[in-house]
Amino acid sequence: MSRTTMTAAVALILAAAMPMAYGQTTTTTVPPASSPTATGSAMSTVRTPVTANHLLPGQIRATQMDGATVYDGQNQNLGDIKDIILDRDGRVAAVVLNVGATLGVGGRYVAVAMSDLKVSSEPNDKPRFAVSMTKEQLKSAQAYDLNEAKTGTSAAPATLPADRAR
Repeated sequence: MSRTTMTAAVALILAAAMPMAYGQTTTTTVPPASSPTATGSAMSTVRTPVTANHLLPGQIRATQMDGATVYDGQNQNLGDIKDIILDRDGRVAAVVLNVGATLGVGGRYVAVAMSDLKVSSEPNDKPRFAVSMTKEQLKSAQAYDLNEAKTGTSAAPATLPADRAR
């Protein structure tokens, strides 16, 4: 995923997650009475303008996450962030980690929930990412396929490794 696309995705997420204190505009469009849909449900459009012109406290750029090292509770390097998966509403559905690689070879992708990533700041103000899982737990977790979505409705929804560990 390109850095531009990832930046746009995070901007979309942040815009959707803005607290109501920043303002919210709702526009409702109702068809004319002569319209055949006038007796049905009203068409509505909801817009939430972005009022900030800079990063706010607690916000992280996707470009800072892309490729960032992820640590465990004992400060051991578990791998790095490979990708960020968004749902249709722009919320982070999963963060894909590349774990088990040696010199960038032989790793596998594992998905964790964004809420499972603990974010702190390093002395140089760069974000530092950690999870409460061990390298062995991540290595034994279900692999995440980064290829396009599979078609078909019979597939069961995948569970994140963090959900199984609880």
